[in-house]
Amino acid sequence: MKRLTAFAATALLAMLPVAAQNLVSSGSPLYKLPYKNTYVMETLVAENSFRTAKVQKTVPGTFAQARKTLPAPYWEGHDKEIEMYWKAWQIGISNICQPLDDSGFVTSYIAPAYNGNIFMWDDAFITMFCRYGQRFFPFQKTLDNFYAKQHPDGFICREIRADGSDCFGRYDPTSTGPNILPWSEWLYYTQFGDDNRLNRVFPVLAAYYKWLKLNRTWRDGTYWSSGWGTGMDNMPRVPDGYNTIYSHGHMVWLDACLQQIMMADILLKMGFYLERWQEIEEFEDDIKMLSAYISDNMWSESDGFLYDRYRDGTLSSTQGIYAYWALHTDVLDKPRLDRLVSHLQDTLKFNRPHRVASLAADHPKYKANGRYWVGGVWPGANYMVISGLAGKGYRSLAHDIVMNHYNNVLAVYEKTGTLWEYYAPEAAEPGFMARKDFVGWTGLPPIAELIEYVFGIRADMQRGHVTLDVHLTDAYGIERYPLGENGSVTFKVARRGSVSEKPKVTVKTDVPFKMTIVWGDGESVEVDVKAGSQTF
Repeated sequence: MKRLTAFAATALLAMLPVAAQNLVSSGSPLYKLPYKNTYVMETLVAENSFRTAKVQKTVPGTFAQARKTLPAPYWEGHDKEIEMYWKAWQIGISNICQPLDDSGFVTSYIAPAYNGNIFMWDDAFITMFCRYGQRFFPFQKTLDNFYAKQHPDGFICREIRADGSDCFGRYDPTSTGPNILPWSEWLYYTQFGDDNRLNRVFPVLAAYYKWLKLNRTWRDGTYWSSGWGTGMDNMPRVPDGYNTIYSHGHMVWLDACLQQIMMADILLKMGFYLERWQEIEEFEDDIKMLSAYISDNMWSESDGFLYDRYRDGTLSSTQGIYAYWALHTDVLDKPRLDRLVSHLQDTLKFNRPHRVASLAADHPKYKANGRYWVGGVWPGANYMVISGLAGKGYRSLAHDIVMNHYNNVLAVYEKTGTLWEYYAPEAAEPGFMARKDFVGWTGLPPIAELIEYVFGIRADMQRGHVTLDVHLTDAYGIERYPLGENGSVTFKVARRGSVSEKPKVTVKTDVPFKMTIVWGDGESVEVDVKAGSQTF
C-alpha cells in the first residue's frame, strides 16, 4: 500500500471522529497515520505527578454513614433549612462516579450531574462546597482527573468525556476556561492546610495559567474567550455578526482578564509559601499590567460599570454579573468599586426578587424566566459575588444577598422537593428548562453558603484563624466542622435579643486557633481558642 502524503493524512484525520483523532494524537496502534507534534513543551508539566499517577478508586459509604461523618448544622426553628442541607449531600453522594478502565482518569469523582462528562467550571464550584465532606469522601481529588489530562504544553480541556477524551481541540475558542481551579484549591488549602496537595497542584496550575497567557491573549496581553469559555453561554456580549456562544468576537473579555488577575494572585500566595520564586516572577507583573489596562480602558465613568471592550476600542453596553469578578481583585479604587457595587442594589438592574440576576433587568434581552444567562440566577456566580462582597468589606450587602438567594432556593425546594441547575430571577421558580436534582454546583447555597455566609463561619488555616460573622439572632451552630488536617470543631451561638447584642459563643475543639467574632455594625473581638470547651 502506498504511503499517505502529509496532506492526505491531515485531510483524513480531520474526517475522523474526535475520539479517533485523539487516538491518532496519542500514537495508538489502531491508527498509524503520520502525525506532526505541534506542542511547545512547558517545563512545569514535567512536575505534574497526576499524569503518571496510578488509578485510585474510592467507594463511598452510604448516605446514612455520611450523616455520621459530615458536618451537622442546627438552626433553631428552621428544620426545613436543615433538611435541605442533608438533601444536597444525599444527591451529591449519589453522583459519585468511578473512572472507566483505560480512561486515563486517576480517581473517583463527583460528576456535575449534566451529561456524563466532567466540566472544569462546574467541578471547581462543586469542590468548593464538597470540601466540607472531605472526611467522608476525597471530593477534592475530582480535580485530579483534569490535572491527569493536562497536555505537554499546559493546556487542560474544560470538558472531558467519561472515556477520558477531550471534547475540544486546544485551539478551539471554546476549548477551555474559566480559569478558577486555583480558587478551589486555595479554599481547600485554607480549610485543611494540606501542604502536600499544595505542592502537587502548584506546577499544574501555573502551567495552565501560562498556557492561557500564551494562547488566549491579544497583542497587548489582554485576554479573549467565548460564551462557552466563560461558562456564561448565551449572555449577549459579542457584537452583531459573531456567534454568542462560540466566537471570541475580537473582544477583550473582562471576566477572563479579571480571573487571570485573581488566579495570578492566588498562585503568588502559593508560590511564596512554597518558595517557588522563579515560577512566580511574572505573576506580579501580569497583575499590574492587566489591572492598569482594565482601570484605564474598560471602566465607564458615566455608567459606573466595567464592560467588555470591542475591537474598535468602544465598550459593550451589556451589564452582566461577569463584571463582579472585580470584587476578587484590586482593579478598582474604593470610589469606583462602590459605584460598581451599587448596581447590585438597583431594582432596575440586579436586585430582582431573586438575587443576583446574571443580566441586568433593563437589558432588552433579559428574560423573567432566566433563559440561561439572560437573567438566570446561578449558584456559582452568586457564590462569587457574595464571597467577593464579604472579602471587600461589604458585609451587610453580602448578608442581604445571601439570605435572599438562600431563601429563594429554599422556597423552590419546599415546592419541588429538590435543587435545580439555576433559578428564575422574578419568582421563586426553577429557571427555564433547568435540570432538577442538580448537585452539581447547586450544593453551594444549602451547604457552603449556609456555613460561610448565613452562619458566618469562615476558616483560614494559613493564618490559624476562623472568622465567626454573626448576623442571625436565632440560636444556631454546627458539629464536626473540619479544621486543619484532623481538627474537628463544634460552634454554638446562643439566641440573641437583637443584632446589636454581643453574641455568646461556645466552642468545643481539639485544635487551637484564633477566632474573630463579628456582629452588629461591625463590632468585633478576637479570642484565642484552646483545645477543649470554652464560652466567649
